[in-house]
Parts: sequence; structure tokens; C-alpha cells
Amino acid sequence: MNTFNQNQSTCEIVEVSCVDRWQVYKRLQELDIDCWCESEQPLQVYLKNTNEANQLESVLKQFTANRYELAQLLQSCWEVS
Repeated sequence: MNTFNQNQSTCEIVEVSCVDRWQVYKRLQELDIDCWCESEQPLQVYLKNTNEANQLESVLKQFTANRYELAQLLQSCWEVS
């Protein structure tokens, strides 16, 4: 993903399975991240800052990471706190 500054924004094309695409879309909408998706088309996400880029990465990880990767991520979060 691109590096952001205050005046820069970017549109990312996100390739996720058609099964997960609408769930990812819905979650991004809940986070107030601008996105849109048409039938049979990839999800497009309009990112305004690094916070939104990090949130997108987190949402995608929930749908693409395997169980072991998610467990490792959770473990590292526990260690930090």
C-alpha cells in the first residue's frame, strides 16, 4: 500500500473471495471506510490515511489468515498488553 500524507488518498482494489467480499464490505462500512463493490467485481476501498490502511489490513487478515496465524496474532497482542 502507499504511504499517506494529509493531502493524499488512494483507492485500493482488494481481491477477496466472492464468499467473503460482502462481509469485508460490510465491516469496512461499519468502520466508516469508503468502499464500494459491484456484482462480479472486486472490492474497491478508498483510503484516506494510514489508520484506515491498518484497519483494512486487519479486516482482511480476519478473512484470509489461517487459524494458526490468527492464534499467533492473538498471542502477540496478549504479550504486548
